[in-house]
Amino acid sequence: MTTPPVCDYEGSDYQTSFWDRGGRQYEDLAEAAALKRLLPAAGHLMLELGAGAGRNTLRYQGFDRIVLLDYSLSQLEQARTRLGDSARFIYVAADIYKLPFRDAKFDAATMIRTLHHMAQAPAALKQVRRVLQPGSIFILEFANKLNLKSILRYWLGKQSWSPFTPEPVEFVSLNFDFHPKEVKKWLAELGFEIQNMLSVSFFRLGLLKRIIPAKILASLDNILQPSGKLFQLTPSVFVRAQLKNWQSLNSSSPDSLEIVDLFRCPECESHPLQDQVDFLVCPACGKKWSHCAGIYDFRAPIE
Repeated sequence: MTTPPVCDYEGSDYQTSFWDRGGRQYEDLAEAAALKRLLPAAGHLMLELGAGAGRNTLRYQGFDRIVLLDYSLSQLEQARTRLGDSARFIYVAADIYKLPFRDAKFDAATMIRTLHHMAQAPAALKQVRRVLQPGSIFILEFANKLNLKSILRYWLGKQSWSPFTPEPVEFVSLNFDFHPKEVKKWLAELGFEIQNMLSVSFFRLGLLKRIIPAKILASLDNILQPSGKLFQLTPSVFVRAQLKNWQSLNSSSPDSLEIVDLFRCPECESHPLQDQVDFLVCPACGKKWSHCAGIYDFRAPIE
């Protein structure tokens, strides 16, 4: 199965250089406020897609267990160092286009600062829908093509692409901006009902961030975020969507969850897999998937 290219953060100091020391405290606080507004009060099993080094993971307080998924093994190692070996956290290295999970296993999912790396965003979203239970909540953040800065640049002739057209724009390799109407259309086609939209990062300007404290900017951002229900002109948009109840399904208690029962083979899509301690094996195709240092690695089979 051929999948689109992956933006791999392997070996990157992204958490340190971009978030911890990159002058992004305002954006981090604004995103925390958006998540607080959108997150369900409680749940059993959350899938955090593009978890990175676990920047947002502790914000999902209401969930009994959280699966942190990222393509980068080194990012997950940083997350494990940050969060520890608690049974509450399950670390999985995998390709979002080939999620190694059985259908309808999760009752919530988040995808924050991740969709913009997806060359085929609808295909990635289809995988998310597949692993969610009917009635589940999906919180999606996407980079907004129709933001005020891009509109002004287009009108002034400083930008060749139009922010008003529906197609994604790749402004840097494997970095895409999306039109809000297209994202809403993709979600609707997959059976999601949008419950809320927030406009986030109103003040993402270097000058403002240098002269106004991050907490003040984030507080103002928090006040303005609900305007996203009416219009989306900020560089970041958060969506809360619910998967329609197409069928009734009983979710498993986290106390009875056997981790191996979450997985299916990303190559042949068979399940269940057999746990051999240091690896999982697919009885159908014989592929072996590493389980080392607390991380399940489904990026490529081992010999």
